[in-house]
Amino acid sequence: GGNTHTHTHTIPTNIGVCGACQRQNRCTLDDTDENEAKMSSELKCAPSNNLNTAYPQFNTAKEMYAHLREITKPGGEYVVRNFVGVIQDISPAASLVETELFPAGALDYYTKKNMGWEYTQEEYDTWQLAERGGAQGDYRDGMSEKIGNVINCLATEPLSKRAVIPIPFAREGSATIDWTDQGQNKCCRELHFYLEDGKLKCTGIVRMQNANIFVKNIHFFSVLIDHVAKKLSVPVGEYTHWITNVCHDRTATSC
Repeated sequence: GGNTHTHTHTIPTNIGVCGACQRQNRCTLDDTDENEAKMSSELKCAPSNNLNTAYPQFNTAKEMYAHLREITKPGGEYVVRNFVGVIQDISPAASLVETELFPAGALDYYTKKNMGWEYTQEEYDTWQLAERGGAQGDYRDGMSEKIGNVINCLATEPLSKRAVIPIPFAREGSATIDWTDQGQNKCCRELHFYLEDGKLKCTGIVRMQNANIFVKNIHFFSVLIDHVAKKLSVPVGEYTHWITNVCHDRTATSC
């Protein structure tokens, strides 16, 4: 599976170590009470007010999937705009939602592909189908470097708001945008990572979501989030999913 092939990233040597848990972070320690600070195993997080509590809440990806299918039921050209929802348990195990279009093998293959991990020709021949998404849903290009940047960012500066994975234009600037080129019009646009309440949290910004392909996207996101959290040795918090356009399936025009 996707978790068997990993990449290593060098965490800067000039960052501190929180005493009690030996967790590597550039923690902000209070010099006036260093002994007390060393006893803390909490990662330094900015004081915050996360407004995602006002959005629809879902325990798991399976619940959000059922909701997206329901609200786009008319199908065809019908579009639901500006959907926002929060998944409380975004762990890979809870985010494996099998469907007729996406059995477990297909989800595992596409996640490995999008993570930049190795996959076999046999897996490609078995699982790669146009119905499961084309160039718009291929996020592999430069992904290993982007993930490494997020890990380095939050390990070096836990308070950072720059831990972002930009999906489009991995190799060229946005001035070349062409609406007729599927590969330039990725469905997921950015993933924003941040440390809050001692946990790694993520917000996904999605241009277009076909409800029947949601299970592929969310499985990939869950594995990516889990991978980053393990590298940082922090638990995972909730995931917030922003979508501008939601359709039932790929029969809608110019998805």
